[in-house]
Formats: sequence, C-alpha cells, structure tokens
Amino acid sequence: MKHIIVYIEPKDASSLKRTSYEALTAARSIAGDAQITAFAVHGSEQALATAGNYGVQSVVLAKHDLLSTYSSTATAEALAQYAQSVSADTLILSGNASGKEIAPRLSVKLKAGILPDCIALVNEGGKVKATRPVYAGKAHITVESVSDHSIIALRPNVFTAKQEGSANASITSFAPSLEAKHAGVKVTSIVKNEGRLDVAEADIIVSGGRGMKGPEHFPIIEQLASTLGAAVGASRAVVDAGWRPHGEQVGQTGKTVSPSLYVACGISGAVQHLAGMSSSKFILAINKDKDAPIFKVADYGIVGDVFEVLPVLDAKLKAMLHS
Repeated sequence: MKHIIVYIEPKDASSLKRTSYEALTAARSIAGDAQITAFAVHGSEQALATAGNYGVQSVVLAKHDLLSTYSSTATAEALAQYAQSVSADTLILSGNASGKEIAPRLSVKLKAGILPDCIALVNEGGKVKATRPVYAGKAHITVESVSDHSIIALRPNVFTAKQEGSANASITSFAPSLEAKHAGVKVTSIVKNEGRLDVAEADIIVSGGRGMKGPEHFPIIEQLASTLGAAVGASRAVVDAGWRPHGEQVGQTGKTVSPSLYVACGISGAVQHLAGMSSSKFILAINKDKDAPIFKVADYGIVGDVFEVLPVLDAKLKAMLHS
C-alpha cells in the first residue's frame, strides 16, 4: 500500500460530512508510510481545507462541467482517472448513499476488489484486512482484496472521527477527461426534508414499529427525536403500510445504521430489522411484549405501552437536559 485516496463530501460551506471525517481517520489508522490524498468533486475551499484537521495535507478538487451537478457515473470516472494518474492502490469511501453508488463503479473501472460495509480495518504487512458483518449481522468475517487495488466502503458511524492538528489542507485542481457518456446517471432535482436528519448518519435514532398502530401516533416519536436531536426511523412494516417514507426505513432492505443510541419503540425485532441496527453502540427497546426478540439485543429495556412510556420519557429528558 503506497497511496490512499479518500473520497470526501461537503456538508455545508464550512465543513465536510461526518462520514468523510470518519473515512479520513480510518485511512490515517492504516496508512503507515503510505501517502493519503483526499478527493472531492464539490465543496468550498473552506470546507475542503478542514480535511487537514484530520491528518490529510492535500485535497484534490475535480473540476468539469459534467460535475456541476451530482452524477455517480461521472464522479466514479473522475475518481478512477485520478487514481490511475497517481498510481493509487487503495480508495476509501463512506458506505453512505453516494458511496454505495460510486464504490462498485470504481471496482469495475479499476479492476479492483471491493470490501463493502467495513466495520474495522488493519494493515498487515502493507495489505489491508477488513472486518465486515455477514448473515444479517450474526457473524463477522475478515476479508482482503486479492487484486492490486482495493476499494473500501466503511459503514457510517462506526469509525470515530478524530482530529489530528489544526492545519488546513492545501487544495489543488484536477481536470478529468469526461464526455456525455460518463454522465449516464445524473441528479435532475433535489427535494430536501428540511430539518430532518438522515438515519444513516445520525448519532441518535428514535424508531417506530407496528406497535405505534398508525401514522397518527408518530408525532410522539418525532417529539422524542426532537428532544434528543435525533433522526426518526421506522421498521419495514411501517414503511410498507405507508405510515413513513422509505428514506427512514432501518433494516436489511432499508438503511444500515450504527448510531450511539438507537431507541426502538413498538418494534418486535425481526431478524431483518436487527440486521440494520444491531451494531448500534447502545439500544433502548420499549415494547409491551416482554418476550419480544428486540430485548435480546437491547442494552436497556422498558416493558410497557409506548403510548404511556414515551410522553413520560420525553418529559423526564426535557427536565434533565434543561436543568
């Protein structure tokens, strides 16, 4: 391993997404003597320069008209071209929505092995070995790429972002050679859920299941989430019933999350749901069925009616947070 490229994304005009800082920290932990370069296709100089606080001295910003709006295909092509131009052998991305689109495309373009959904990385003799969950999170395996290049996608919220110094990174430009065919997929419009956090990147999630009995009862979930500064999540049964949008679904067929705290409200704990949230640092389950499978993975459990427990819990938390 001689050169690592980390794909980074801006959050706003002055900072990067937390998942980008996590990826930079992960790269630093396995780099050894390898060079680390951050790569972006969007972002202000102020935001990109903050990569320097996480041990990266150089940020490359790709510039091209076809990159003016997000395109996973054009981004993958630009990143592949840069990786080839500097003979990079390892590329690290967050396994968030964009990372899941870009990583497999990079794998094909660079003929590289891809290590998805990684929760731990080690450098053994210059070779990266990664740990990832399998069988719906019931087991972990250690994997490595057998090709000359490795594409590593990290599970969000697993690697703790750690600052190293306070120096800004230098920013240089890269002009990829792109054609219309490289922008086969592009974003045509963006609809934002104002004020709503993405469950895939949230540090705290309050999720509701079928035990909430209907969409009209989710305001108490939203109220608790607001008190905790959390994202609102949902089980597949809730999403399939049309109670909540698909973007909030947590589970094997939804989003895989690893928050510091996951509050499961009226969720029984089907294996498909557990696959998406069992790596949470702490799990609080609230369910009136004391035998619900969710209690087997929960760190804390409350056996009771969510409609009685949640208002009391919210009031107690508000009192504590404002004291």
